[in-house]
Amino acid sequence: MSITLRNARIGQEEKSAAHDRITLPYPKFQKIDTIPWRPYAMEGVEYKLLSVNSRTGGFTCMLKVLPGVEAPIHQHIGAIEVMVMEGDVYYEESDIGVAGNYMFEPAGDIHQPRSKNGCVLFCVFDGPIAGLAPDGSIAGIIDYKVMLEMAERDGVADGVHR
Repeated sequence: MSITLRNARIGQEEKSAAHDRITLPYPKFQKIDTIPWRPYAMEGVEYKLLSVNSRTGGFTCMLKVLPGVEAPIHQHIGAIEVMVMEGDVYYEESDIGVAGNYMFEPAGDIHQPRSKNGCVLFCVFDGPIAGLAPDGSIAGIIDYKVMLEMAERDGVADGVHR
C-alpha cells in the first residue's frame, strides 16, 4: 500500500478514520540512562530490565558483561535476539560480535557465550532461559517472573513495561 504525499500531510480539518483510531496517549520514550545497573543472576553480569511478557515468559533487558566473563552453559526455551551495543561477545573466536552487530539465536539452542573485553547487550528473550548443571540437567530457569522479582528486589521495577 502506498501513501501519497497529500495523504501524508493530512491537516486538522482533513482527518481520516485511521487517524481516529490512533491509540492515545502515545507511548513515552524510556530514559535508559536513568535506570541503574543491578547484579544479574550470574556473577560478572549486570542488568536493566525494560519489559516483561507474561504470555511468552520472555523479557527485554540490557546486559552489561564484565571483561573475561564466560557464561554458564544454558538453553534458550524461546528464541533470543541480541544487539551488541558496546564491546565484544562470542562463542568461537572466529566469529566475534562487536558494537552494531546483531544475532538471532533460535529456541532450543544450547551454548556458552564469552566476552574478552566486556560488553553491553540489548536482548529480547522470546521465552525463558534454562541454566544447565554439569550433568546436563536444568539447574534453574529465568523467565519474566524471575526477572520481575529481581527488579522489585533491586528497586528498579517501577519503569518496567508489562
